[in-house]
This record gives sequence, C-alpha cells and structure tokens, in this order.
Amino acid sequence: MVRLNLQVSDDLNRSLDRMAAESETTKADILRKAIILYEHARKGKAKGQELALVKQGKIETEFVGL
Repeated sequence: MVRLNLQVSDDLNRSLDRMAAESETTKADILRKAIILYEHARKGKAKGQELALVKQGKIETEFVGL
C-alpha cells in the first residue's frame, strides 16, 4: 500500500470530517471512494455517458465537467 500526503483547505477538511462522522468511517475512506467515483465518471464520459442523480426516473442533478 502507498501512503499519500496532501494539503486541503480548512473548508474541505471540515467537509471531510463531517462526511466521515456521518458515515462512521475515516477521511481516508471517503477519499478512496471519491477517487473510485471519479474514475467511473471519467470512464463513462469516454463512452459518451453522463453522470447524474436521478429520483423516480427524473434527473435532479447532472454533473458536468468531470
């Protein structure tokens, strides 16, 4: 396993703290999941797919620029 060090803003650190507490996990795990999600979004984009949040068959939020 490789160890990475990174600097984040105070706001991003607070967001990571909040998300980790809400999901009862670690900030590192949140970042791992975010990387996996980003990888899937990039692969989908290469295939002409789009990433969106859908509720009851209706797009509520479309993610642009990933």
